[in-house]
Amino acid sequence: MDSFFYFSRMQKTPHIYGLRAVIEAIEAEKPINKIFLQQGLKGDLFKELESLIRKKGISSSYVPFEKLNRMTKNNHQGAVANVSPIEFHDFSTLVESISSQKKMPFFLLLDHITDVRNFGAIIRTAECCGVDGIIIPKNGAAPITEDTVKTSAGAAFNVPISKVDHLKDAIYYLQSLGVKLIAASEKGEKSVFDIQLNYPVAVVMGSEGKGISASVLKSVDEIAKLPLMGKIGSLNVSVACGVFLYEVVRQRLS
Repeated sequence: MDSFFYFSRMQKTPHIYGLRAVIEAIEAEKPINKIFLQQGLKGDLFKELESLIRKKGISSSYVPFEKLNRMTKNNHQGAVANVSPIEFHDFSTLVESISSQKKMPFFLLLDHITDVRNFGAIIRTAECCGVDGIIIPKNGAAPITEDTVKTSAGAAFNVPISKVDHLKDAIYYLQSLGVKLIAASEKGEKSVFDIQLNYPVAVVMGSEGKGISASVLKSVDEIAKLPLMGKIGSLNVSVACGVFLYEVVRQRLS
């Protein structure tokens, strides 16, 4: 058999392999993390797949034939897709549903978190803090793999996660529904402990290396920082995220 859905618990993510199978998976809107394509491959079906990847905005990479062979021993035909172990939620449907059900919805936006274990730890904390939904960009963010799910202690199956084309658009949409956006950044003048959080709120956390992008920072309602008493100038993003989320919880319980 040339192509079919293939999964093994020995792999980090489920794989779909074969040109036609990957095309069908995209058309069926399977939650694909990334597609790996063979360098230099040609043909009508391959071009059809490339066009569909561009149209859907799916992350992809051109790699040597040997890498695809290491990903699967089956006949991949020059295309292997990594599939998320969870289903993603439609952003607008999720946000509108939560906002209509709760007086103080609680969201978390992640601006290009790249480490799967940091991502998993953040998801776990978010679930414990009662976050209603996590929003991430479609491209440039850590995929949800088995490592992510494991680090999240299964919380990845409990917290709705949505992918959006651009975080700025998600921010504007949330603001239109009365949700206040709070960015975590050392550029903030106020401490998070000095900001009122008893209202519909979304916390924005930045990437491990670059933090929150300038364009996103310009779009939020407020920027808050964490006071640091030691010599090290920053916290791990999952730890910092935990502090911010639990400050929301603390204020709402007090």
